[in-house]
Formats: sequence, structure tokens, C-alpha cells
Amino acid sequence: MNCYECSQSGRTAQAVAVCKVCGAGVCSNHVRTEPKTLRGPATPGKMVHNQEARQLTCPVCRAAEQSS
Repeated sequence: MNCYECSQSGRTAQAVAVCKVCGAGVCSNHVRTEPKTLRGPATPGKMVHNQEARQLTCPVCRAAEQSS
């Protein structure tokens, strides 16, 4: 799979990730990584726990998320 962003500029680069929001392939130059905290469910006898994760997006979806 090739990077969608690069293909829009007439270049070809191998995708290293898939945007979580739109599903576009993105190369290492275009992928945006953001930390995200996941909350685990509480069950009887267990507390809710937070787990650190990451979210990979393309530049377009990242900009849209930041604007809202």
C-alpha cells in the first residue's frame, strides 16, 4: 500500500500506517501519532484502570480533530 498524501502530490512512498479515522495509508512523513488514554471497564472487585495507547492519523484527520 502506498501513502495517499504522497500520491496526491505525484510521489510514491510506502505506507507504514493506516489512519484510524478515514483508513488512508500514510507514510512515516505524514503519519501523526498522538497519545490516547483508554479506560478499562470496572468489574466486581476491580477498579477502573487507565491504559496509555496511541492513535495514528493522517494530517487531514488530525487537523479536523484539533479544530473541533
